[in-house]
Amino acid sequence: MHNYHLDHLQYLETEAIHVMREVAAEFERPALLFSGGKDSICLLRLAEKAFRPSDIPMPLLNIDTGHHFPELNQFRDHRAGQLGVKLIIRTVESAIANGTAVPAPGEVSRNRLQIPTLLTAIEEFRFDCCIGGARRDEEKARAKERFFSFRDSFGQWDPKNQRPEIWNLYNARLNPGENMRVFPLSNWTEMDVWEYIRKEELEVPGIYFSHPRKCVRRHGQWLPVNDLVPPKPGEQVQDLVVRVRTIGDIISTGCIESPARTVDDIIAEIAAARVTERGSRADDKTSEAAMEDRKRAGYF
Repeated sequence: MHNYHLDHLQYLETEAIHVMREVAAEFERPALLFSGGKDSICLLRLAEKAFRPSDIPMPLLNIDTGHHFPELNQFRDHRAGQLGVKLIIRTVESAIANGTAVPAPGEVSRNRLQIPTLLTAIEEFRFDCCIGGARRDEEKARAKERFFSFRDSFGQWDPKNQRPEIWNLYNARLNPGENMRVFPLSNWTEMDVWEYIRKEELEVPGIYFSHPRKCVRRHGQWLPVNDLVPPKPGEQVQDLVVRVRTIGDIISTGCIESPARTVDDIIAEIAAARVTERGSRADDKTSEAAMEDRKRAGYF
């Protein structure tokens, strides 16, 4: 009798593949959210492993805020083309133009405006399930998530109205108009993601590695200087060698000074880090409840 023992990463991979296959079995029109960021890169590899040699049985969906790092969008398009997977892109710009998304006076970040854009895309393609790369270790609101996160007919999330998940059994039952968000990486950490990238030798956008970039110091972090983040009067632009740990809106994604040029360097850096990954995201600092409020409204 063989005694098979999975190591930590193999266990996480097996769990995530099981969740992926449950989605394919239970839902008629699933989609996989793909931004080109490190978590969604792992999701894509897991989907390959879950369904190969068949094609991945769902399209990729990306909500483009118009404030993405260009390196990320280039990588997104490159990877989808490599795998021959259908990539659906819906933009906040279009949602603003057609009145679906309405910016508040003076609102600069487009995080909130992703919500109506995503909900409209779900309605347009009649997606009954969207797979995302959120992890419970990222911040407090996400720690409340289950693998299968139920959303009502308005796309809203109620943390008190989630279904029990006992013995890895998932209740995927939906009424018309309702949908599910599924998070196969729920039990992964930032370290697990990078160790998996190393193990699978996955390609990632160069922005995750140290590179020279012009930055300004603002709100206690280094922000990349660009057309959307011009320096304010009195701010000093500095040429730094930086990288990003987590990628969001270009106007709110902080850079960290780092010499990390390889995946091994990044893993060593994370092991020594004393600041959380999302500590470099200005949009999460506005209020501890900000993410939960956005999630309740339909944010991913």
